[in-house]
Amino acid sequence: MITHVKFVGIPVADPARALAFYRDQLGFAVATDQPMGPGKRWIELRIAHSATRVVLFTPEGHEDRIGTFFNGSIACDDVEATYRQLQQRGVEFVEPPTAQPWGTFAKFKDSEGNVFVLSSG
Repeated sequence: MITHVKFVGIPVADPARALAFYRDQLGFAVATDQPMGPGKRWIELRIAHSATRVVLFTPEGHEDRIGTFFNGSIACDDVEATYRQLQQRGVEFVEPPTAQPWGTFAKFKDSEGNVFVLSSG
């Protein structure tokens, strides 16, 4: 049976810059960082206790996805507190926390211009 999503890919132009952002600013942990063909790296990251990992990698032909909207959401316990914490670490938010009937969310950009929704779990 299917048990979970193993990883989600995030397209990046500069793997070193993206790794620094996700590790140092978002606090993700490196699970794997290895060559993936000429001039490419496979960088797999862990998020706290989540089984799903994040991969910083752009497959050939998918370069046009860099700097677009991530179709998903990154969860946290408290959007307001996480917003303040990430702002202090230099994360650029494009939309501050906003309360909706279904929950609170904010939107931020990564080092590559990709936009993410941050929402309460």
